[in-house]
Amino acid sequence: MLEQPLFGRRLRQLRLERGLSQAALAGDGMSTGYLSRLESGARHPTDRAVDHLARQLGVSSSAFEEAPADTLPQALAHVASAETEENLEALDRALNGSHNRDALRWQALWMLARWRQRHNDHGRERMYLEEMVRLGDELALPALQARGLTQLARCLRASGDTAPATDAATAAYRLAREQRLPARDVVNVLLALVSAEAETGHLTRARQHADELTGMTEGRSDALWAEALWTAAAVRAHQGDNAAAEELLLTALDGFDRAIDLRLWLRLRIAATKLHLRKSPPDLGAAKCCIDQADSALVYVGVPSFAQELTALKAELAFQKGELEEARTLVDEVRKTGPRLTYRDRVRLEILDSRLLILGGRPDVGLDRMRALAREAQQSSNIELTADIWKLLAETLAQRGEHTVS
Repeated sequence: MLEQPLFGRRLRQLRLERGLSQAALAGDGMSTGYLSRLESGARHPTDRAVDHLARQLGVSSSAFEEAPADTLPQALAHVASAETEENLEALDRALNGSHNRDALRWQALWMLARWRQRHNDHGRERMYLEEMVRLGDELALPALQARGLTQLARCLRASGDTAPATDAATAAYRLAREQRLPARDVVNVLLALVSAEAETGHLTRARQHADELTGMTEGRSDALWAEALWTAAAVRAHQGDNAAAEELLLTALDGFDRAIDLRLWLRLRIAATKLHLRKSPPDLGAAKCCIDQADSALVYVGVPSFAQELTALKAELAFQKGELEEARTLVDEVRKTGPRLTYRDRVRLEILDSRLLILGGRPDVGLDRMRALAREAQQSSNIELTADIWKLLAETLAQRGEHTVS
């Protein structure tokens, strides 16, 4: 008997493998609405529906029972043609069943790590990346070694492990320079290195590498150029030069075409929102404008972590405007769905939640939580974030009329 949701997943896989739309597969003998419900697992298939779909796909009805085990090359080919959740899950299974230690395995690990990165599943992402780094060393291929270390540095930084992130990015940078890797590899390494150095408080080195980065991408208008400006802007913000940071970020915002990479276009608006909210005083009008622009693109991106990050920023905007009840509602909205945020954004959300507790009648709880967050940030070598937590705590206590921290 064909059971759901296995039947629906297998049906969708067979359709995508053949490059068919739902309308093309349904044909004249079935409505697309019914086909959609079959694929989602909401309806159980009748014998007549199974026969019709088998004819349309050119397979026997037994093809719906269980997907054949893919070899690693087959699974990689499926992901390359359609990067769906089902194909990525099949690639993961094929990887676990393969014991080859070759460039194909490295490519599979790269795709799976990128998949987990999109979902902010940094634990699984790190597992894939650490194997990538080991495999790159075994294969003794400098480009693969540098790329693996670069992505591992990004993952570690997103997880809050900024010191090891800096170590991994530094090793990748040294390798890229010594082996004279292509400029694109060097730029990607610098993007990871500058961000990690800035967050660990090595601002002089971060500024030097940021200048090198923007010099290498000058005259371009692609994604690497936009990311270079964004990264350089973050360094200026860490140094307290918000005017220079805003100028760099505005150049990227104005010059980067959303048709090139809509996700990056959205991330730039999110970055600009953060910058406007953290000015002194905050530019609430500019922040609201960036949030509205990001909202307009969110429906086309479909990444849950982006939606949560934007909701958290809306909560911060509401807090800055004095709309504490709205801020509480938005914070709770993110928390109840299980935050899929980077370490830094998760801490920002916890800071806001703690400030709301302090101002909302539970000061002892909020104070204890902010102290714990500061200790956690300090232990992860995130110097700038640690200082920011203490600063925000002092501001919040001042709002309550208290002037000292016991």
